[in-house]
Amino acid sequence: MEEIQRPTPIDKEVVWDKSKILMSKTDKFGTIEYANDAFVDVSGYEDYELVGKPHNIIRHPDMPKVIFKVLWDNLKKGNNFHAIVKNLAKSGRYYWVITDYEVVEDQNGEIINYIGRRTAVPDDVVSKSIEPLYKKLLQIEEASGVESCEKYLTGFLEEEGKSYDEYVLKLLADYEKTNNPQPIVEEKEEKGFFGKLFGR
Repeated sequence: MEEIQRPTPIDKEVVWDKSKILMSKTDKFGTIEYANDAFVDVSGYEDYELVGKPHNIIRHPDMPKVIFKVLWDNLKKGNNFHAIVKNLAKSGRYYWVITDYEVVEDQNGEIINYIGRRTAVPDDVVSKSIEPLYKKLLQIEEASGVESCEKYLTGFLEEEGKSYDEYVLKLLADYEKTNNPQPIVEEKEEKGFFGKLFGR
């Protein structure tokens, strides 16, 4: 795969309209075929710099590889997957999103595209839960490799009694309950919740 030259990260967040949905479409290998205006604006890349490039052009070095391994393991099986991801803009700044995937298959059931819709993640969810977990995963990954990191993540999720998807849902549901007097989500309403989150 083509080597991507990424900018040097700086510890500043991209200033962006967090009500927007960032959308991209890739082929089955993760090569970008389309990115909407919101995606282009937040990433800082022009359309022509994105199309034809691997989606990991925006991968931030703070992201543990194991999250993408679990993501791809699920997508290749045709499963939707919700991941909380720290992305790297062209400027070197970062932005956190939660992604909802749609797997597109041809008439023979072969996967041909992935459509990703991303929306902002509440700062509290990132700082209190996701960042500490990802930092620990990254430390294990760097010291002992992705396989050991995946075993740790599996153990963590087993203790939580949830899959990664369910864990992410619970974090967002708990945030809603704490910050909205009349919560819009119940933990069991997974499809309804992500529908509200991504406007569909």
